[in-house]
This record gives sequence, structure tokens and C-alpha cells, in this order.
Amino acid sequence: MDLSDPLPRQVLLATDGWSTYFDLYGPYTALILLLLTLAGLVSASEAAFFSLSPDDRALCRDSNLADDQRIATLLERPKRLLASLVIFNNLLNIAIVVIVTYLTWKFSQNLQGRTSWILPLVTLVTTVAIVLFGEIVPKVYASQNNLIVARKTAFLAKMGLTVFRPLAMILVNLSNQVDRRIQRKGYKLSVEELSQAVELTGMNATVEEKEILKGIVNFSNLTARQVMRARLDISAVEDDLTFSELMALINASGYSRVPVFHESLDQIEGILYIKDLLTHIHQDDSFDWQSLLRPAFFIPENKKVDDLLQDFQKRRVHMAIVVDEYGGTRGLVTLEDIIEEIFGDINDEFDDETPVGYRREDDWTVVFEGKMPITDVCRILNVDATTFETVQGDSESLGGLLLELFNRLPKPGEETIYADFLFHVVSADDKRINEVRVRKGNEVLQSQS
Repeated sequence: MDLSDPLPRQVLLATDGWSTYFDLYGPYTALILLLLTLAGLVSASEAAFFSLSPDDRALCRDSNLADDQRIATLLERPKRLLASLVIFNNLLNIAIVVIVTYLTWKFSQNLQGRTSWILPLVTLVTTVAIVLFGEIVPKVYASQNNLIVARKTAFLAKMGLTVFRPLAMILVNLSNQVDRRIQRKGYKLSVEELSQAVELTGMNATVEEKEILKGIVNFSNLTARQVMRARLDISAVEDDLTFSELMALINASGYSRVPVFHESLDQIEGILYIKDLLTHIHQDDSFDWQSLLRPAFFIPENKKVDDLLQDFQKRRVHMAIVVDEYGGTRGLVTLEDIIEEIFGDINDEFDDETPVGYRREDDWTVVFEGKMPITDVCRILNVDATTFETVQGDSESLGGLLLELFNRLPKPGEETIYADFLFHVVSADDKRINEVRVRKGNEVLQSQS
């Protein structure tokens, strides 16, 4: 029987109608199922290859397995690989649609005009089959088993890249031309929006990982004044000390770099690197240790921390002196201070394991020293670094924040509330606040009401 001739309706209604149908349309149905399977494999390959982690890629590069080596080779040109897989997948889907359209046309001829329901039904079934079995299911499975699927489909991806290489190269070149010619507009996101994004994308992350992400988000908004060590906490030496006096102070301080000043901290002469003294430790008091000083790096207090980090890298220094508008010394910033804003406190073998500057009484109550920087207070309380920004004024320490809230120097035992924080002055003298108990939680809000 000629396939181009319409199949008589009587044949379909006969006893052997189904066998006749399969004789005529069975090969097309098998071809459609084969193409749909290939489309699902190509979609799975695309999802698997481009969801591999850096560790997975490194594993493939170092592996001796042929599939792993093939994966590493394919990922050397990811744009070309992606273009070839997309072309491959779309051609398979187009082939399915063409064959289904042909079969629909042939089948409609056998129904003698009663075809109003055929086209919508076939369109719906074809769309569901391609989207569900050719896209969603393979990609979901491949994303959860990316390395396994990538190994199984590496040969198929290699074949697609080889066959469609010319067309893929044309598409990649066109996309590169568009990227160069179109001016991209960046997104302007606030710190709050970025913090919310961190919360949404970090549902499965640990507490430490979330803290690191928050530190990265807030990093660009921090200034040197917010992370610096206050003037009172700077460990520095005078330039008129004898060598033996200098060595005694250095042994007591435990620092690897020490600022050296003349008469007062407002006149920093340079930075003394302790490693420069190692070859001179047997010298007597006549030794001119001042000749070992290195130039100090001075920065304004409003300098952004991310810019300061770049300056540290370019100048190859680890310390900067923070000065005010009059040139007076306000504080000191080290590379460790900057890194701790992202990763939290870093203790070396010489640091006391007991936290310095605060003690935790319970999950909601912490007692801080008054000189504790506000940024450290926020990190310990696990709140945003800008929580007290509207009331802290120019103050950098918790004691300064209390002065802003009280508008005077409070006495021991006095309390004040801001937002859901209760501040209780534990210790204070005529000059400054020494200790403050900070309580955070719903009980503070209830006491406000």
C-alpha cells in the first residue's frame, strides 16, 4: 500500500485495524521515541556539565579515566560546548515536531473531515512530552547527579561538539560581538537587598558560611574608622629608647610590627619590623635601631576597607596608620583586622583562647568592654553592621554609642533601650564607660511596651 494515499476509514475500523496502524505508523512512533530520548540525554548532558563544581572539574583534570579526561577537554571551551548542545537539542526537538506534524496530517485524512480536535490534542501531547521528558526530568536528575551523568553523556557531548562545531563557532562569535557592542547596565543593589539574597540562597549553609557571606556583603561599605584599633589600644614605642629597653617592650607586646613615634602618637616616625632586628639582637645600647624603621602608611579615617585592601596588596604592607583631618593619629588598621571582618576573629598560637573584650552570660546577654568597636559588637550579637548607624554619630566604640544615647556620661547601673537592645552600664568612671551589659530579645521589647 502506498503511504502517500489516505488510509480508508474502513481499514481502521476492521478487526486488523490496529495492526495495520502499527504497520504504517510504528516506525515513525519508534523514531519519535528515539529522538525524544536523545533530546533528554542532551538536556541532561547540558545540565550536568554546567553544574559541575570546581572540585569536580579538578578531579576530572587529574583523573586517568577516559570519560573524565573527555569532560575536562570539553570544558576548556564552555561557550562552544554550550552552543553545540543547544543546537543539538533544538534540532532534535524540531525533528520531533516535524514528524508529529506529518503524522497528524496523514491521520487526519483518514477521519474524513472530523479533525477539529486533532491539532489541539497533538499540540498539547507533543509539548508536554518535549518539556517534561526532554527538558525538566533530565535536567533535574542531572543536576543532582552531575558528575555521573557527565561521565555517561561525555561521548554524546563530544559527538555534538564535533558535528555542530562550525555552527557553534559562528554563534559564539556572534554572541561575543553582541557582548562587546552592547553596553551592559549593572544592577544597583543595597546592602539590605544583598543580605536578603544571602539569606535566601544560604538556606542549606552553615552558620559560619552565612557569616562569611554577610561579611563579604558588608565589606565594601566599611571604612577604616569602623575597623581600626583605637588610639588607646595602639602598642607603640618612642624613638628615644635604648636598644635594651626596646627589646623588653617588644618581648612584652608580642607584635611583629610596631609603630615608632617621636614625643607623641601624633608624630609617627615609621614602623619597626621585628624581623629586621633578628640579626642585631646581640647589639648593645649604642646600636642605632632607629635606622631600621620603614616608612609608615597613613590613610584617612573615611577610606573604604576594600580600597585599603588593594593598597596593602600593591604596597606589600600589612599596617596603616589612620589619621584625622588635622593629621593626628586616630587608630591603626592591620591586614588581620580587614580579614577578620569577613572570616571573624583569627587567633594565632600567641593569642589567648579566652575572648578578649567581652564575655557571654547567656544566648541573649553579652558584657562588653566600653572600648569594643561597634562593628565587633554587631558581629558578636549576630546583627547587621549598620544596626546602630542612625544613632552612633561619629563614635566607633560601644562607649561612644552609649554617650550618644544618653547625651552625657552615664553612671554605673543606668540603663537605656534602643530598638530591641537593652544597654546596662556595669562600670564607668569620670572619664569613660568601662563595661556595658547588652541584652537582645523579645523581653526588651516587652519592657518597652
